[in-house]
Amino acid sequence: MKAGFYPKLALDGIRKNKRLYMPYIFTGSIMVMMFYILCFLVESPTLAQMPGGDTLMSMLPMGAGVIGFFSMIFLFYTNSFLVRQRNREFGLYNILGMDKNNISRIMFWESLIVGSFAIISGLVLGIALSKMAELGLLNLLHLDVSYQLSIGTAALWQTFLVYGLIYLLLLFNSLIKVRRSKPLELIQSSKVGEKPPKGNWLLAVTGVVGLGIAYFLAVSIEEPLTALIVFFMAVILVIAATYLLFIAGSVVLCRILQKNKKYYYKPNHFVSVSSMVYRMKRNGAGLASICILLTMVLVMISSSASLYFGSEDTIQNRYPHSVNVDIKIKDITYFNDENINFLRDTISKSGGNQGNMAGYRTGEVSGLFTDTGIIIDVDSLTNFNLNTYDNVGTIQVIPLADYNRLMGTEETLNENECMIYCIRTEYTGDTFAIADGQPYKVKKVLDSFFSDGHINMQIVPSICIVVSDFEAFVRPALTLKDSLGNNMMQLSYKCGIDMDTGAESEIAVGDNIRSALYKLEIEGIYGITSESVESREENREDFFATFGSLFFLGIMLSIVFLLAAVLIIYYKQVSEGYEDRSRFEIMQKVGMTKKNIQKSINSQMLTVFFMPLLFAGLHLAFAFPLVWKLLQLFNLRNLSLVVIVTVICFLIFGLFYVLVYKITSNAYYSIVSGKKE
Repeated sequence: MKAGFYPKLALDGIRKNKRLYMPYIFTGSIMVMMFYILCFLVESPTLAQMPGGDTLMSMLPMGAGVIGFFSMIFLFYTNSFLVRQRNREFGLYNILGMDKNNISRIMFWESLIVGSFAIISGLVLGIALSKMAELGLLNLLHLDVSYQLSIGTAALWQTFLVYGLIYLLLLFNSLIKVRRSKPLELIQSSKVGEKPPKGNWLLAVTGVVGLGIAYFLAVSIEEPLTALIVFFMAVILVIAATYLLFIAGSVVLCRILQKNKKYYYKPNHFVSVSSMVYRMKRNGAGLASICILLTMVLVMISSSASLYFGSEDTIQNRYPHSVNVDIKIKDITYFNDENINFLRDTISKSGGNQGNMAGYRTGEVSGLFTDTGIIIDVDSLTNFNLNTYDNVGTIQVIPLADYNRLMGTEETLNENECMIYCIRTEYTGDTFAIADGQPYKVKKVLDSFFSDGHINMQIVPSICIVVSDFEAFVRPALTLKDSLGNNMMQLSYKCGIDMDTGAESEIAVGDNIRSALYKLEIEGIYGITSESVESREENREDFFATFGSLFFLGIMLSIVFLLAAVLIIYYKQVSEGYEDRSRFEIMQKVGMTKKNIQKSINSQMLTVFFMPLLFAGLHLAFAFPLVWKLLQLFNLRNLSLVVIVTVICFLIFGLFYVLVYKITSNAYYSIVSGKKE
């Protein structure tokens, strides 16, 4: 054969099937572009040198890995569809005299052309848009931008190797399928539909039960730590139940519709329902995949957007004061008024006098909550299992005098009385005891408390306990040691300073206080074991780096997953269009008008097309309580913001889905009506 014969056949095959190949190539190019951009950002010197760069650099490779892995799975899925649609053509080549080696050469050139075009065009787009992505990320992080254009050499090679390997594996997979097939099977394969499946009530009910369990877990979880552990279990249940419902449940639905004579025996419903039930097994899997992808996108973009737009609230919760000081004290002998006043004066002289200072003493210990208090023995903490993890928590003991000073109250307590304030938990006992100490009567459950950044950042529940005699209450815990010999109860003097002198001044004050306290720790005569001085402005950039990075990755991954969902929808419509063309031609010959065909198409679309969006919205609604609990682990407390962001995200994707519906339904109609491409 002449040189160039096989490449010409490959190009002709791609050109004649451009309705199938162009979306496939376009999606591959976008995935290559996204992968290159993330790899480019990993080696960007601008991002590496910025505040919070370490956090960002640890997230971007994970995002690139997710896109690369998802690309491989999804391109295998779409490639199998392309091969199936081309099988009739390859079977005809075989009958005309070409053996499987000749067909393999055609497929080699097709794969080379498609893969090369996707990789090269994706890299070109990636290089062209990588700087824009970098500028967008820097704007998200509220940082200064640099307009110097560069090309990531390592990112180029990495992208080329990863996607070159993926397209090579796709070629091997296609060749194996062709070599295992027979010419007659190849010709008839594109016309082979699914056998009409029976309505499997058992699988449908199993799907409903599984989804009900997942929803119950999502709405019944109270504690953020419990939500973190249960989240992945609920996700697996939702995915499995969704596939069961769409594969088995959709068949059962069609059978129910067929039994409804008023609905079924109408021209548009009769044709659409009959067509759906004939191949619902394959459609169900595709619709379930679309639903899962849409749910992933909605959960990911709404949660990451909520974290980003709620960054300021999160920072305020984590750092309630401009400068937050936490001084760990060695033992109770250094907890006297004279020593504490000296520490307060040191903080004041180091710059704390420039703002409003508020300090207090506290003792903090972790353990297992019970109906009568907290257990803090080492064995109970070491051996707790999944049956008791929701009882894990911390307590903070505060002297009554400090509480009244900070809250501006005049509460009084008897010797064996206490007041409690619960954070992310409830306590219903009448008394509270620490370890094996004397029970204190709970005089009052407080409905407000002063803010503590350390408590806010904890993922476990907390209870703040106010007592009149601090030393007597904590005495049972003071002698307890952990496995390393350290005190289990941490005694601290905490001080918050509210300033309005500007970011640089606040950071400078924090540095001065840190240096002064470190000097006292070295001297060793004031019982200081460690000190933590955190400035809100000093840590602001790290917060924006973290949440901005998550939002950026959420946008990038959402684009990839949305493209995948759109391509699945498109190929579903195109494949069904080719399968239904002959059926509708017969219907037209027996008197069915094109108007009736259009009504039948709309009926089929409206029956099943919006089911993935409906179920994605249902998944999102029931997942919201669980997602909200997880967001609280990031110190996000603005529920109204999260609700508004989630609703806006769903509405945007709903409009996008309607647009996809219009485009793909038109493509389906043009195929079944016999219009030329």
